[in-house]
Amino acid sequence: MTYAIQAEGLVKRYGETRALDGVDLLVPQGRLLGVLGPNGAGKTTAVRILATLLRPDAGTALVGGYDVTSQAHQVRSLIGLTGQYAAVDEMLTGVENLVMIGRLLGMTRADSRARAGELLERFDLSDAGGRAAKTYSGGMRRRLDLAASLVGRPQVLFLDEPTTGLDPRSRTDLWSVVRGLMADGVTVLLTTQYLEEADQLADDIVVFDHGRVIAFGTSDQLKATTGAQVLEVRPSQAEHLDLVGKVLADVLGEIPDLSGGRATASVHDPATVPAIVRRLDEQGVIASELALRKSSLDEVFLAITGHLPEDEETPDKEEAFA
Repeated sequence: MTYAIQAEGLVKRYGETRALDGVDLLVPQGRLLGVLGPNGAGKTTAVRILATLLRPDAGTALVGGYDVTSQAHQVRSLIGLTGQYAAVDEMLTGVENLVMIGRLLGMTRADSRARAGELLERFDLSDAGGRAAKTYSGGMRRRLDLAASLVGRPQVLFLDEPTTGLDPRSRTDLWSVVRGLMADGVTVLLTTQYLEEADQLADDIVVFDHGRVIAFGTSDQLKATTGAQVLEVRPSQAEHLDLVGKVLADVLGEIPDLSGGRATASVHDPATVPAIVRRLDEQGVIASELALRKSSLDEVFLAITGHLPEDEETPDKEEAFA
């Protein structure tokens, strides 16, 4: 198998803090790797090293077969990068932003304009191409920013939390764009705090916490690591919620979550579900919803790390030292 990204033992220190503490990554060509983790887990540090913006203190990394430290120029010719915040020039129009990138990459003016037209059409920005970027909505700016990272037709694309701050519709639109890139064979490394985003897009997922890789696999493989399914019961009468919680606690041996008007608990043996249904019937409780499902990535992340991605607000260390 040919790998577009290979990293082994990456270490990055800031004083006594290790932003990365021996990270290994493998991304096959044409696949999307989702990188999950809370703020400060080291996701952005890893992206900056792979994109040649930071030098690792230890370890090696190859992108497209080139070493990110000793062959940085070759790596840069192969990659595109979209960071957490749109980097377009707000005073320039959409066309002017993309033409400028093309010219900086050594393209002729004619080729730059042609490429700008292609990308504006692909990202549904043709009608806005003649407007200043400062007039764009947040979602349009993010699409323009992503278009700018594709002017040079990169083989490997780094997306560092590209949907941060976007509304759900804009986020879904950007997902469609990323799926199109994957269909074109572009290798993508996507960092995100939105677990649904990784679930929707990633071929493989790696979980960072405190500068280390603590889990790796497909979405289904990670969901299977909890060894449990999830039972959700919503009583038709809200006043019965505490009673449902008591039944689940008695049968399953653990206290369920009673938020959102429903009781939610882990089920390690599906054979206990009929017993729960019988107990609820005996208590005169009618369930308007009763579902047994796989664990979500949120629940997997919570089981692995003990917290959800947004629970930690400490920024990545390299941001503090930039």
